[in-house]
Order: sequence, then structure tokens, then C-alpha cells
Amino acid sequence: MPTVARPKILVVDDRDDTLFAMESALAPLGYPMDRASSGDEALKTVLRGGVALVLLDVLMPDISGLEVAQYMTRVEQTQDIPIMLITGAGQDPTLASKAFELGVADYVVKPIDPWVMRTKVRYLYEMSRRLHALRERLRAYEHRSEEFRGPASLPVEDRPLPRPA
Repeated sequence: MPTVARPKILVVDDRDDTLFAMESALAPLGYPMDRASSGDEALKTVLRGGVALVLLDVLMPDISGLEVAQYMTRVEQTQDIPIMLITGAGQDPTLASKAFELGVADYVVKPIDPWVMRTKVRYLYEMSRRLHALRERLRAYEHRSEEFRGPASLPVEDRPLPRPA
């Protein structure tokens, strides 16, 4: 049986130094990671599949993190991937409210304590994997039940009457 690749954490930021810092902080978790330096690159990566969690910078030059999150929540293939929005713009209740309205899993303001980030990432990553496994089990169950169901039974009024003995 082939081994299935573990899903990745996608770290998205337009600054290389921030990408490096986040990857370094998350390295002790041992999860596979990928990086994207733009919203467009992030969208392409999540659409290819194999992503369990997205750490997403809010302020990026081309497509903002909010726009990426909005797109991901509208597409069936990506709507269940948890998103942790990260901002360096300081506390902004309006931005936080908008993020949670979009359905992001978490909203974090830089600088981020590495221990806190690892704890949040571990939780979101494992929950994403469990949700994916449950969905796969449900699909397998539905597929098996369709195989055993056979042709649809006739309504009562269309069934032939039994012959008297």
C-alpha cells in the first residue's frame, strides 16, 4: 500500500525574513511546510491540494490575505482548510471582525510568541487532519452503502400482488 504524503502547512508572506522566522519557529513541530510569497502563489498552492493549514499575512501587495481567505472560503476544495491570518498592522478590531466574518480560524498580531504560535498551529493542523479523515471515512461509507443498496425498490402500489397458494 503506498504511503500518503502528510499534508503541509503553507506559510504566506511577501517578506522573506518573515517567512524564514515563521518556518524556524514551526520547525520543532516536524510538520511538512511550503511557502508562498504572494496571494496569487498561495491560491495556486492550495488549489493543487495537500495543504492542511494556511498561515497568511494580511498585508501583501498583489492580493491581500483577506482576499485570499475570501476566495478560499467560497471554493469547495479549499473551504475547510483552516486559515490563521497574521498581521503586523497592530490591533485593529475592524480588521479582526472582518477576518472572523470570513471564517478564518485565528487572527494573530505580530510579533508572535513562538511557543504560542506552535501551540495554535499544532491544534489547527491536527483538527484539519481529523476533519479530512472523517470526510474520507464518510465518502467510503456512502460509496459502500450505494453498492449494497442495489436498484431502487418499487413503490408499494407498483409491486405485483402475491399469488394465492
